[in-house]
Amino acid sequence: MKHFLLGDKMKRYKFIALLFFVSTLGFINLTTVQADIVEGKDYIVLTKPQPTEDNTKIEVLEFFWYGCPHCYSLHPHLKTWLMNIPSDVSFRYVPAILRTNWVSAAKIYYAIEAMGQTDTLQDKVYDAIHNDKIDLNNESILFDWIEKQGIDRKKFENIFNSFAVQNQVAKSTQMTRQYQMNGVPALVINGKYLTSGRMGGTPQDTIKTLEGLIQKARKEE
Repeated sequence: MKHFLLGDKMKRYKFIALLFFVSTLGFINLTTVQADIVEGKDYIVLTKPQPTEDNTKIEVLEFFWYGCPHCYSLHPHLKTWLMNIPSDVSFRYVPAILRTNWVSAAKIYYAIEAMGQTDTLQDKVYDAIHNDKIDLNNESILFDWIEKQGIDRKKFENIFNSFAVQNQVAKSTQMTRQYQMNGVPALVINGKYLTSGRMGGTPQDTIKTLEGLIQKARKEE
């Protein structure tokens, strides 16, 4: 008789354990669904999608401004993500121009890009502005600072004031309008989806949304 009672107890324990396992799976599935990115909350669909430069890859653009503290916060997380960028994804920085006083920062970016110094100077420009409180909008201060970084001052000045950089700035101004920018940092995926630091919450959340939108774009191809 005792043997049968023990058997019944074991069956009950197994049944309870099975119920717990099933309910846990349900919770996990529910959590996964809740973690999915949501249009209007985590990202928006541009009303006028833009063509990408290379239709063989999923294009990611970061619209930024060196003077933006949120861009500064996102930058190291984006830089880490770029270290393992998927092979089917391309990435490009685009200095946004929402105000006339953002033009100087755009010129700085295009000048250091033309000199092949983006990897070397991108972090330093951000640090100079946000940590050292250096006014890089002042050209004489900017050129002095550039020289201290071991960069040929005269060469940088010439590129900074060149017709080529002016053309790049004009293109950035146009892109800022075309992609319906109203704040930075903003990431545009495949010319269609836009997420921003304000929508994404923390920089980590923004990166997660970026990855989710890349997956979404990948499924649509």
